[in-house]
Amino acid sequence: MFTGTLMVVLLVLLSVLLSLRERMRLRALRDKPFDLAGSSRPTPLSEALAGLVGTAGGIYLSLVLLTTFLEVQIPARVHLGGVQMEPLAAFSIALAVVQPFVLRLWRTLHRV
Repeated sequence: MFTGTLMVVLLVLLSVLLSLRERMRLRALRDKPFDLAGSSRPTPLSEALAGLVGTAGGIYLSLVLLTTFLEVQIPARVHLGGVQMEPLAAFSIALAVVQPFVLRLWRTLHRV
C-alpha cells in the first residue's frame, strides 16, 4: 500500500516538474523574436508615416461623425491644384501634417 502511494506521489511530482519545464520552454519560444528576414525593426520613417496616417484617419473619422451628427452639407469634391479630393480627407491630412509643428510651438511657448 505504501509503495502504491509513493508511486502516485512520484508520478504526480514528475508530471508537475515536466509540465513546468514545458511551460518554460513554450514561454521562451513565445517571447523569442522570430527574425526570419534579417532585421525587421521598423524604421523611424515608417513609424512616422504610420503615425501620420493614423492621426489623419482619426481626425477624418471624427469629422465624418461630427458632420453626420450635425447634418452639415459639404461638397463631395474639392479641387486642389489639379487634384480632386474629398474635403474632409484633405482637411484631415492637413491637420495631421501641421500637428507636430503646432505641438512644438505649444511646448516652446509654455516652457516651465
